[in-house]
Amino acid sequence: MTAIVDSFFPLLALILLGWFLRRRGLLGAAAARELTAFVVWLALPSLLFEGIAGASWRQLWQPHFVLAYVGAMVATFGVTFWCLPKTASFADRCLDCFGATYANSGFIGIPLSVLLLGQEALVPATIATLLTAVLLFAAGIVLLEIGGGAAASPLATVGKAARAVVRNPLVVATLLGGAWSATGWTMPQAPHRLLELLAGAAGPCALVSIGALLAQPVPAGRASASLLPVVVAKLLVLPAICAVLAIGVFALPPVWATTAVLLNALPTGTGPFMLAEFYGRDVARASRIMFVTTLLSLLTVPVCIALLR
Repeated sequence: MTAIVDSFFPLLALILLGWFLRRRGLLGAAAARELTAFVVWLALPSLLFEGIAGASWRQLWQPHFVLAYVGAMVATFGVTFWCLPKTASFADRCLDCFGATYANSGFIGIPLSVLLLGQEALVPATIATLLTAVLLFAAGIVLLEIGGGAAASPLATVGKAARAVVRNPLVVATLLGGAWSATGWTMPQAPHRLLELLAGAAGPCALVSIGALLAQPVPAGRASASLLPVVVAKLLVLPAICAVLAIGVFALPPVWATTAVLLNALPTGTGPFMLAEFYGRDVARASRIMFVTTLLSLLTVPVCIALLR
């Protein structure tokens, strides 16, 4: 238990510091957005590039890990969609389902996995982040295009999703890292040091930005729709299904299985909020889902870590 507290305390402390600084006015109203931009465009891509560039293709080729991680997301999406009120529109139900499956793997998952499991967890955490940020985000665009009736054709829908994925800095950093890994070259010391400095800032800045976000008032969402199915699916159902697949079905190595379950146990990331904002859906509800799951995860994630240990 002491090891769990020692590992989780720095992460919780950074979130609380961000919350405190925002509440005291020492961080401005735009602090969370600006810190997030720094993490998304500089710090996190540097961390992903470093992790992929230093890994071999044999390390990256993990089909069982992908099946366990994606399988858990697909199953949870289906269960959540079935449990949501049928009176809501198809697009709104899909958006809730993304809130139940889109884990905050980039902001919290990568630093948490590395802190708990060491550098060996960086590769599975990176793969999981890409599966969430690329595969799930692209699926969200396709389903919301279908639900909103905005796309002229299936080809246009797929093309829009592909363009959004290709422009994602996390995808670009990963592709560049994979290309560098394929060359077998050694990174020169100067750019390697720069990437190390940027990568080291990813975790602290991301967690402080989450704290600042939690300190801001959250508007009310759809009054008639409860958040309970989404919150339960995200914090309990998703990691449980992933544990069954990763440990019971595919018998992944301990670090890979632990990383898969731990990342799926994390709160909802910013993806559903971004999709809601872009497509003019209920942004307030997406924000509330992210807010509530983040608060409750401060209780559920330590329990998950204890069970995994």
